[in-house]
Amino acid sequence: MRAMESDGLPVPRRYWSAATIWLAMAMSVLDASIANIALPTLARELNTTAAASVWVVNAYQLAIVVSLLPLASLGELVGYRRVYQAGLALFTAASIGCALAPNLETLTVARVIQGLGASGIMSMNGALVRYTYPNAQLGRAVGLNALVIALSSALGPTLASAILAATSWHWLFAINGPVGIIAIAIALWALPHHVPAKRRFDIIAAILNALTFGPLILGADALAMGGNPWLGALGVAVGVISATLMVRRSLSQTHPMFPFDLLRIRAVGLSIGTSLTSFTAQSLAFVSLPFMLQYALGRSAVETGFLMTPWPLGVAVIAPIAGRLSDQPIGKALGAIGMAVMATGLLLLAFVPAQAAVWDIAWRMAVCGMGFGMFQAPNNRAIMGSSPRSRLGSAGGLLATGRLAGQTVGASLAAFLFHIAPGSRHLPLLLAAGFAVVAAVVSAFKMRGPDNASSAPAEPEG
Repeated sequence: MRAMESDGLPVPRRYWSAATIWLAMAMSVLDASIANIALPTLARELNTTAAASVWVVNAYQLAIVVSLLPLASLGELVGYRRVYQAGLALFTAASIGCALAPNLETLTVARVIQGLGASGIMSMNGALVRYTYPNAQLGRAVGLNALVIALSSALGPTLASAILAATSWHWLFAINGPVGIIAIAIALWALPHHVPAKRRFDIIAAILNALTFGPLILGADALAMGGNPWLGALGVAVGVISATLMVRRSLSQTHPMFPFDLLRIRAVGLSIGTSLTSFTAQSLAFVSLPFMLQYALGRSAVETGFLMTPWPLGVAVIAPIAGRLSDQPIGKALGAIGMAVMATGLLLLAFVPAQAAVWDIAWRMAVCGMGFGMFQAPNNRAIMGSSPRSRLGSAGGLLATGRLAGQTVGASLAAFLFHIAPGSRHLPLLLAAGFAVVAAVVSAFKMRGPDNASSAPAEPEG
């Protein structure tokens, strides 16, 4: 067995490892957003309803959510690079399956498989970044990671529109084929090694994890969207019971699949909480803003797309800078400042004049994005830098789960507000600002504790 890299990879192998990590991450993030743009086209060409076509998105997201923590745990047992490589290969093959799908049912199954592959990529992202870069540059690496995710999110709608304008929807997925093969080729030799843990995979915990997140998300979505209330309540009940059983099982274990041992670390627990809250605010705003722009401010769909772009671009500009600063003592203050800036931007958007010019809307969007980017890099650095090296897989899985859970909660809250107050343009953004303020307060409280940037003790090489 090859020895693990104790403090990052040497140059230039470090850059090749980063290239394959972020190339795969970009594909998985892009595929979460481009399908949204393609839903009307898919419904029309596959001869199905708009409601049924939404499963092209839901199937992908659900597969990721229910498998993130099990795959993160598996990575600690068999190796981070193995789970990543398997996930990348599965994602690439499933992308070809999506491109060749003749009907909605086949496409949905392929999207489930693609989501499992994306989960293998996302769950290993944080751990592989941590082993690729030395501890002194961890903040910089996390900032670049946030940059890749932000740019992928920003390019998703534009890329999807360009592909649909030039050719058929099949190429939305087929384009992953050659890119995935290149990423696999690099990953085979460039990714870092680590010494796997010597314990068994907890199958029962994996089942409870799936029975927690799947029914809970589907049930909450049904209740928020005005679906069948009995089925929605049943889903929530199954999720709550499964979550209770999973918590009881996890609390009695030394290395649980749902990593309560990591949540007991002050910096990790508070940072995960603020991450979930911040992504709830972001998702609540992202879902509600297009409706406000089009219905309340009278903007077209094309204008709406352009007006939303300054947000991810603001993240892309600030995140690398915040990442570098998070390696310095000032990094502990960036999270609170960033969330305060984001809350201010959301309040400014909530009360933007109805006849506001394009630039007047755009700069407010940019303020939100810059605040969000200022927060994410140091917050994620605190999580990965404060976790024991033997638990980096679970830390990365927990980080990704918190992000997706926050996005899901935010979208469900937006749907609920649309249902109870369909004419309000202020309420969703005011609630999002409230979540951002909570994240800012908790981030400020976190500053009073020990240095979050300190890394866990290195383990002996194998």
